[in-house]
Amino acid sequence: MEMKEYYPRICDRVLQYKLKISGAVLIVGAKWCGKTETALQSANSVLFIQESPQHKETAKIAPSLLLEGETPRLIDEWQDAPEVWDAVRHTVDRRNKPGQFILTGSATPRDQVKAHTGIGRISRILMRPMSLFESKDSEGIVSLNKLFKGNHSIAAVSKLEIPQIARLICRGGWPGAVTFPEMEGALAREYADMIVEEDIIRVDGVERNSHRVRLVLHSLARNISTLTTAKTILEDVRANDVTINERTLDNYLNALRRLFVVEDVPAWSPSLRSKTTIRTSDKRQLVDPSIAAAILRIEADRLLLDPESFGFLFESLCTRDMRIYAQVNDGEIFHYRDKDNLEVDMIVSLHDGRWAPVEVKLGEHRIDEAAESLLRLRNKVDTSRIGEPSFMMVLTGGRYAYKRPDGVLVVPLGCLKD
Repeated sequence: MEMKEYYPRICDRVLQYKLKISGAVLIVGAKWCGKTETALQSANSVLFIQESPQHKETAKIAPSLLLEGETPRLIDEWQDAPEVWDAVRHTVDRRNKPGQFILTGSATPRDQVKAHTGIGRISRILMRPMSLFESKDSEGIVSLNKLFKGNHSIAAVSKLEIPQIARLICRGGWPGAVTFPEMEGALAREYADMIVEEDIIRVDGVERNSHRVRLVLHSLARNISTLTTAKTILEDVRANDVTINERTLDNYLNALRRLFVVEDVPAWSPSLRSKTTIRTSDKRQLVDPSIAAAILRIEADRLLLDPESFGFLFESLCTRDMRIYAQVNDGEIFHYRDKDNLEVDMIVSLHDGRWAPVEVKLGEHRIDEAAESLLRLRNKVDTSRIGEPSFMMVLTGGRYAYKRPDGVLVVPLGCLKD
């Protein structure tokens, strides 16, 4: 999709850094999330694999010919000509220089590329749809990086109100919908249809039932931001498709993961002071909340009348953004729940060991409840082993950012950035 305007992405900085240390950089992520446009900002020549059938034929016979051009050379949708991968790897080894190639792809090929990556050879970036800060919907006054550095002076005001948040959930972080307002909602619906009708087959060439794909996506959307098990999803789908079995469901879910559509949140397993059992189930998430809204046929006005669904989709929106902000800070997102039913929506865990618990509450009337959960978790974990949390945050759909007397930070999503 042609872009009207390029909005700077957080991945821009990551790409520039990785081009300095690696011979090639692989950018993966969901279709239409902006991989190609971001790569073009750093590329000095480009090959669009899908532009001509000849490119695929050349890849089979003499793939190195496709790599000729000024560097960094962008190879777009490389997975459609997988022979290019080995050619890139060998060329990087032979040239022994950083910043030679950028590869982009919206699906993982059948023979998943795992080997031959690493510093000095091929680095990998997972790109997601735009965060609210990238789409210029967040003020960006509160920085995750600064919070981890101990700067907790966060007095700020968000411009977002609840109706706008509902609209942003349904719009999604797709650059096409951000830069072309007339595409809002319609683009997410088109994306969902493309997954069901085309991409689910293209990912590995296996024929799948489009009706069944839609049923699986509908169950995932209905159970977004929950710990719903595969068994429950199977029962959901069987209500309309009695022939599906566990193995088939697993095949469909894996295909959706390889398309970067499904991105569940793993459980956090810290050292605890007590012998409390931690639940290890993943939390169900899609890469962008607009997919769930599109599949469920929920528009912003209807979302305002359904507080429960609104809350789950708001958590999905927060998860998307926090993943983007954590990634550039060398971190990941987890969730926590134990047998005592203490649940914390997100744990931001940096690779240097620093961590912070985050509770998500759409409405400000539940901030006290969220703060209590955060304080309970802090008292449960063995801080002698993992250290004190860098901060504790309630991420809200409210207007005001401030620090509570108990030390918990209250931050509107419309104030946050990386």
